[in-house]
Amino acid sequence: MITSISFLKEEIKVMTAQIDTFQNKDFKPFIKWVGGKRGLLSQIIPLLPKKFNNYFEPFVGGGALFFELYSLGLLEDKNIYLFDINSELINTYITVRDYPLELIEKLESFKKSHSKEFYYEVRAWDRKKDFLERSKVQRASRFIYLNKTCFNGLYRVNSKGENNVPMGSYKNPNICDVEAILNANKALQGVTVLNTSYKDVLKYATSGDLVYFDPPYYPLTETANFTSYSENEFLDKEQIELFKVFGELSNRNCSVYHSNSDTDFIKHLYKNYETIEIFANRFINSKSSGRGKINELLIINKDKEL
Repeated sequence: MITSISFLKEEIKVMTAQIDTFQNKDFKPFIKWVGGKRGLLSQIIPLLPKKFNNYFEPFVGGGALFFELYSLGLLEDKNIYLFDINSELINTYITVRDYPLELIEKLESFKKSHSKEFYYEVRAWDRKKDFLERSKVQRASRFIYLNKTCFNGLYRVNSKGENNVPMGSYKNPNICDVEAILNANKALQGVTVLNTSYKDVLKYATSGDLVYFDPPYYPLTETANFTSYSENEFLDKEQIELFKVFGELSNRNCSVYHSNSDTDFIKHLYKNYETIEIFANRFINSKSSGRGKINELLIINKDKEL
């Protein structure tokens, strides 16, 4: 049992020194993410090109595909770019990459303080003017803490960009997953992580690169419009703009892959590209009848080399 922060630091140093000797290291997302692709990797990875140059995830989210490709050794000696418009998410990736020990120490203190009152106190940090003056480690700790203790791991903000997800009902949430953070730290070394629009992929991607888009999905119904992973909507106009970027990357001879909902709108938009049905479990639904297997689309630009 950890009895003090100083003891924790010593334990972390030992783990860090031994990280290369861990057996069966599980490189995985260190956060939960709605629409995360861990359950779909066995369907997606066999369809990826066997050879590619640089790797891009312009909507990184939980980064499931990135971590799996790293685990498989498929990203060795490649330049890797992870983008997201969500500034708190990207700050967390940068903190995991650059300040893992300080992050773990702070998360341990959050774990000890966890309660309903503490949850809503931490959630309210972004209502205060000095929020962005807090350190990277403080903000990243808040992000992971809320992610591990909120309802269903949602990230949702209001029109002011304020987190408004209620606390979940977990008996023992895994607030500080030391091994996941240290493994992610190792995977993220040398990775370019940017708080920017997916459109900036056009500044970097060239012929032979692999780009995987996993945007907020087009809603299945008019009442299923949950796209606020940031304070920005991602509906018809935004999907059409993404389609244009997809086309530009195709013209550059990039290998481009795009996950989205199996809807008439998306199928019509990408009618000239290859679309493959894949099957996912839907977990985010208030009614158990609304959960279960659901079709998604994996869209691939035409001139791919499998």
